[in-house]
Amino acid sequence: MSNPELTDRKQQLRHAAEAYFEGLRQKNFATIPFDDNASLRAPIAPGGVHHPLVGKNAVYEQWWLPLVPALEGVEITVLDHYFNESLTAICTEANITINVVSPPAKLRVADRFTVNAEGQITEQENHFDPRDITNPGWQNA
Repeated sequence: MSNPELTDRKQQLRHAAEAYFEGLRQKNFATIPFDDNASLRAPIAPGGVHHPLVGKNAVYEQWWLPLVPALEGVEITVLDHYFNESLTAICTEANITINVVSPPAKLRVADRFTVNAEGQITEQENHFDPRDITNPGWQNA
């Protein structure tokens, strides 16, 4: 790729990742550019990381809807982005503070997004330590 193509692709990857985190902030799933056949792996998703949710509707119904109550007052700071060599994926490092619990749960995440040529997320894998949000106090918040 020439430099303009390289820059454009990096911007496209960055936009997809940042749209995900902004969707969390705004509690607005519709703003996240998921492909219709996207898959998601996360430590607290049904099936865990070894059994991805497949399809935009499954991601919405099984991941997003149960997640929405925990997003009330969420604070997200995107720290950095890392690109793979072929520019097919981006890993975004962020701090997410869940404020519906006391004390607030602070997650350090490194989420990986595979993004197609149209700028849609085709695969997402969330990496974080779930212990702060899986304690009994969090589930009763």
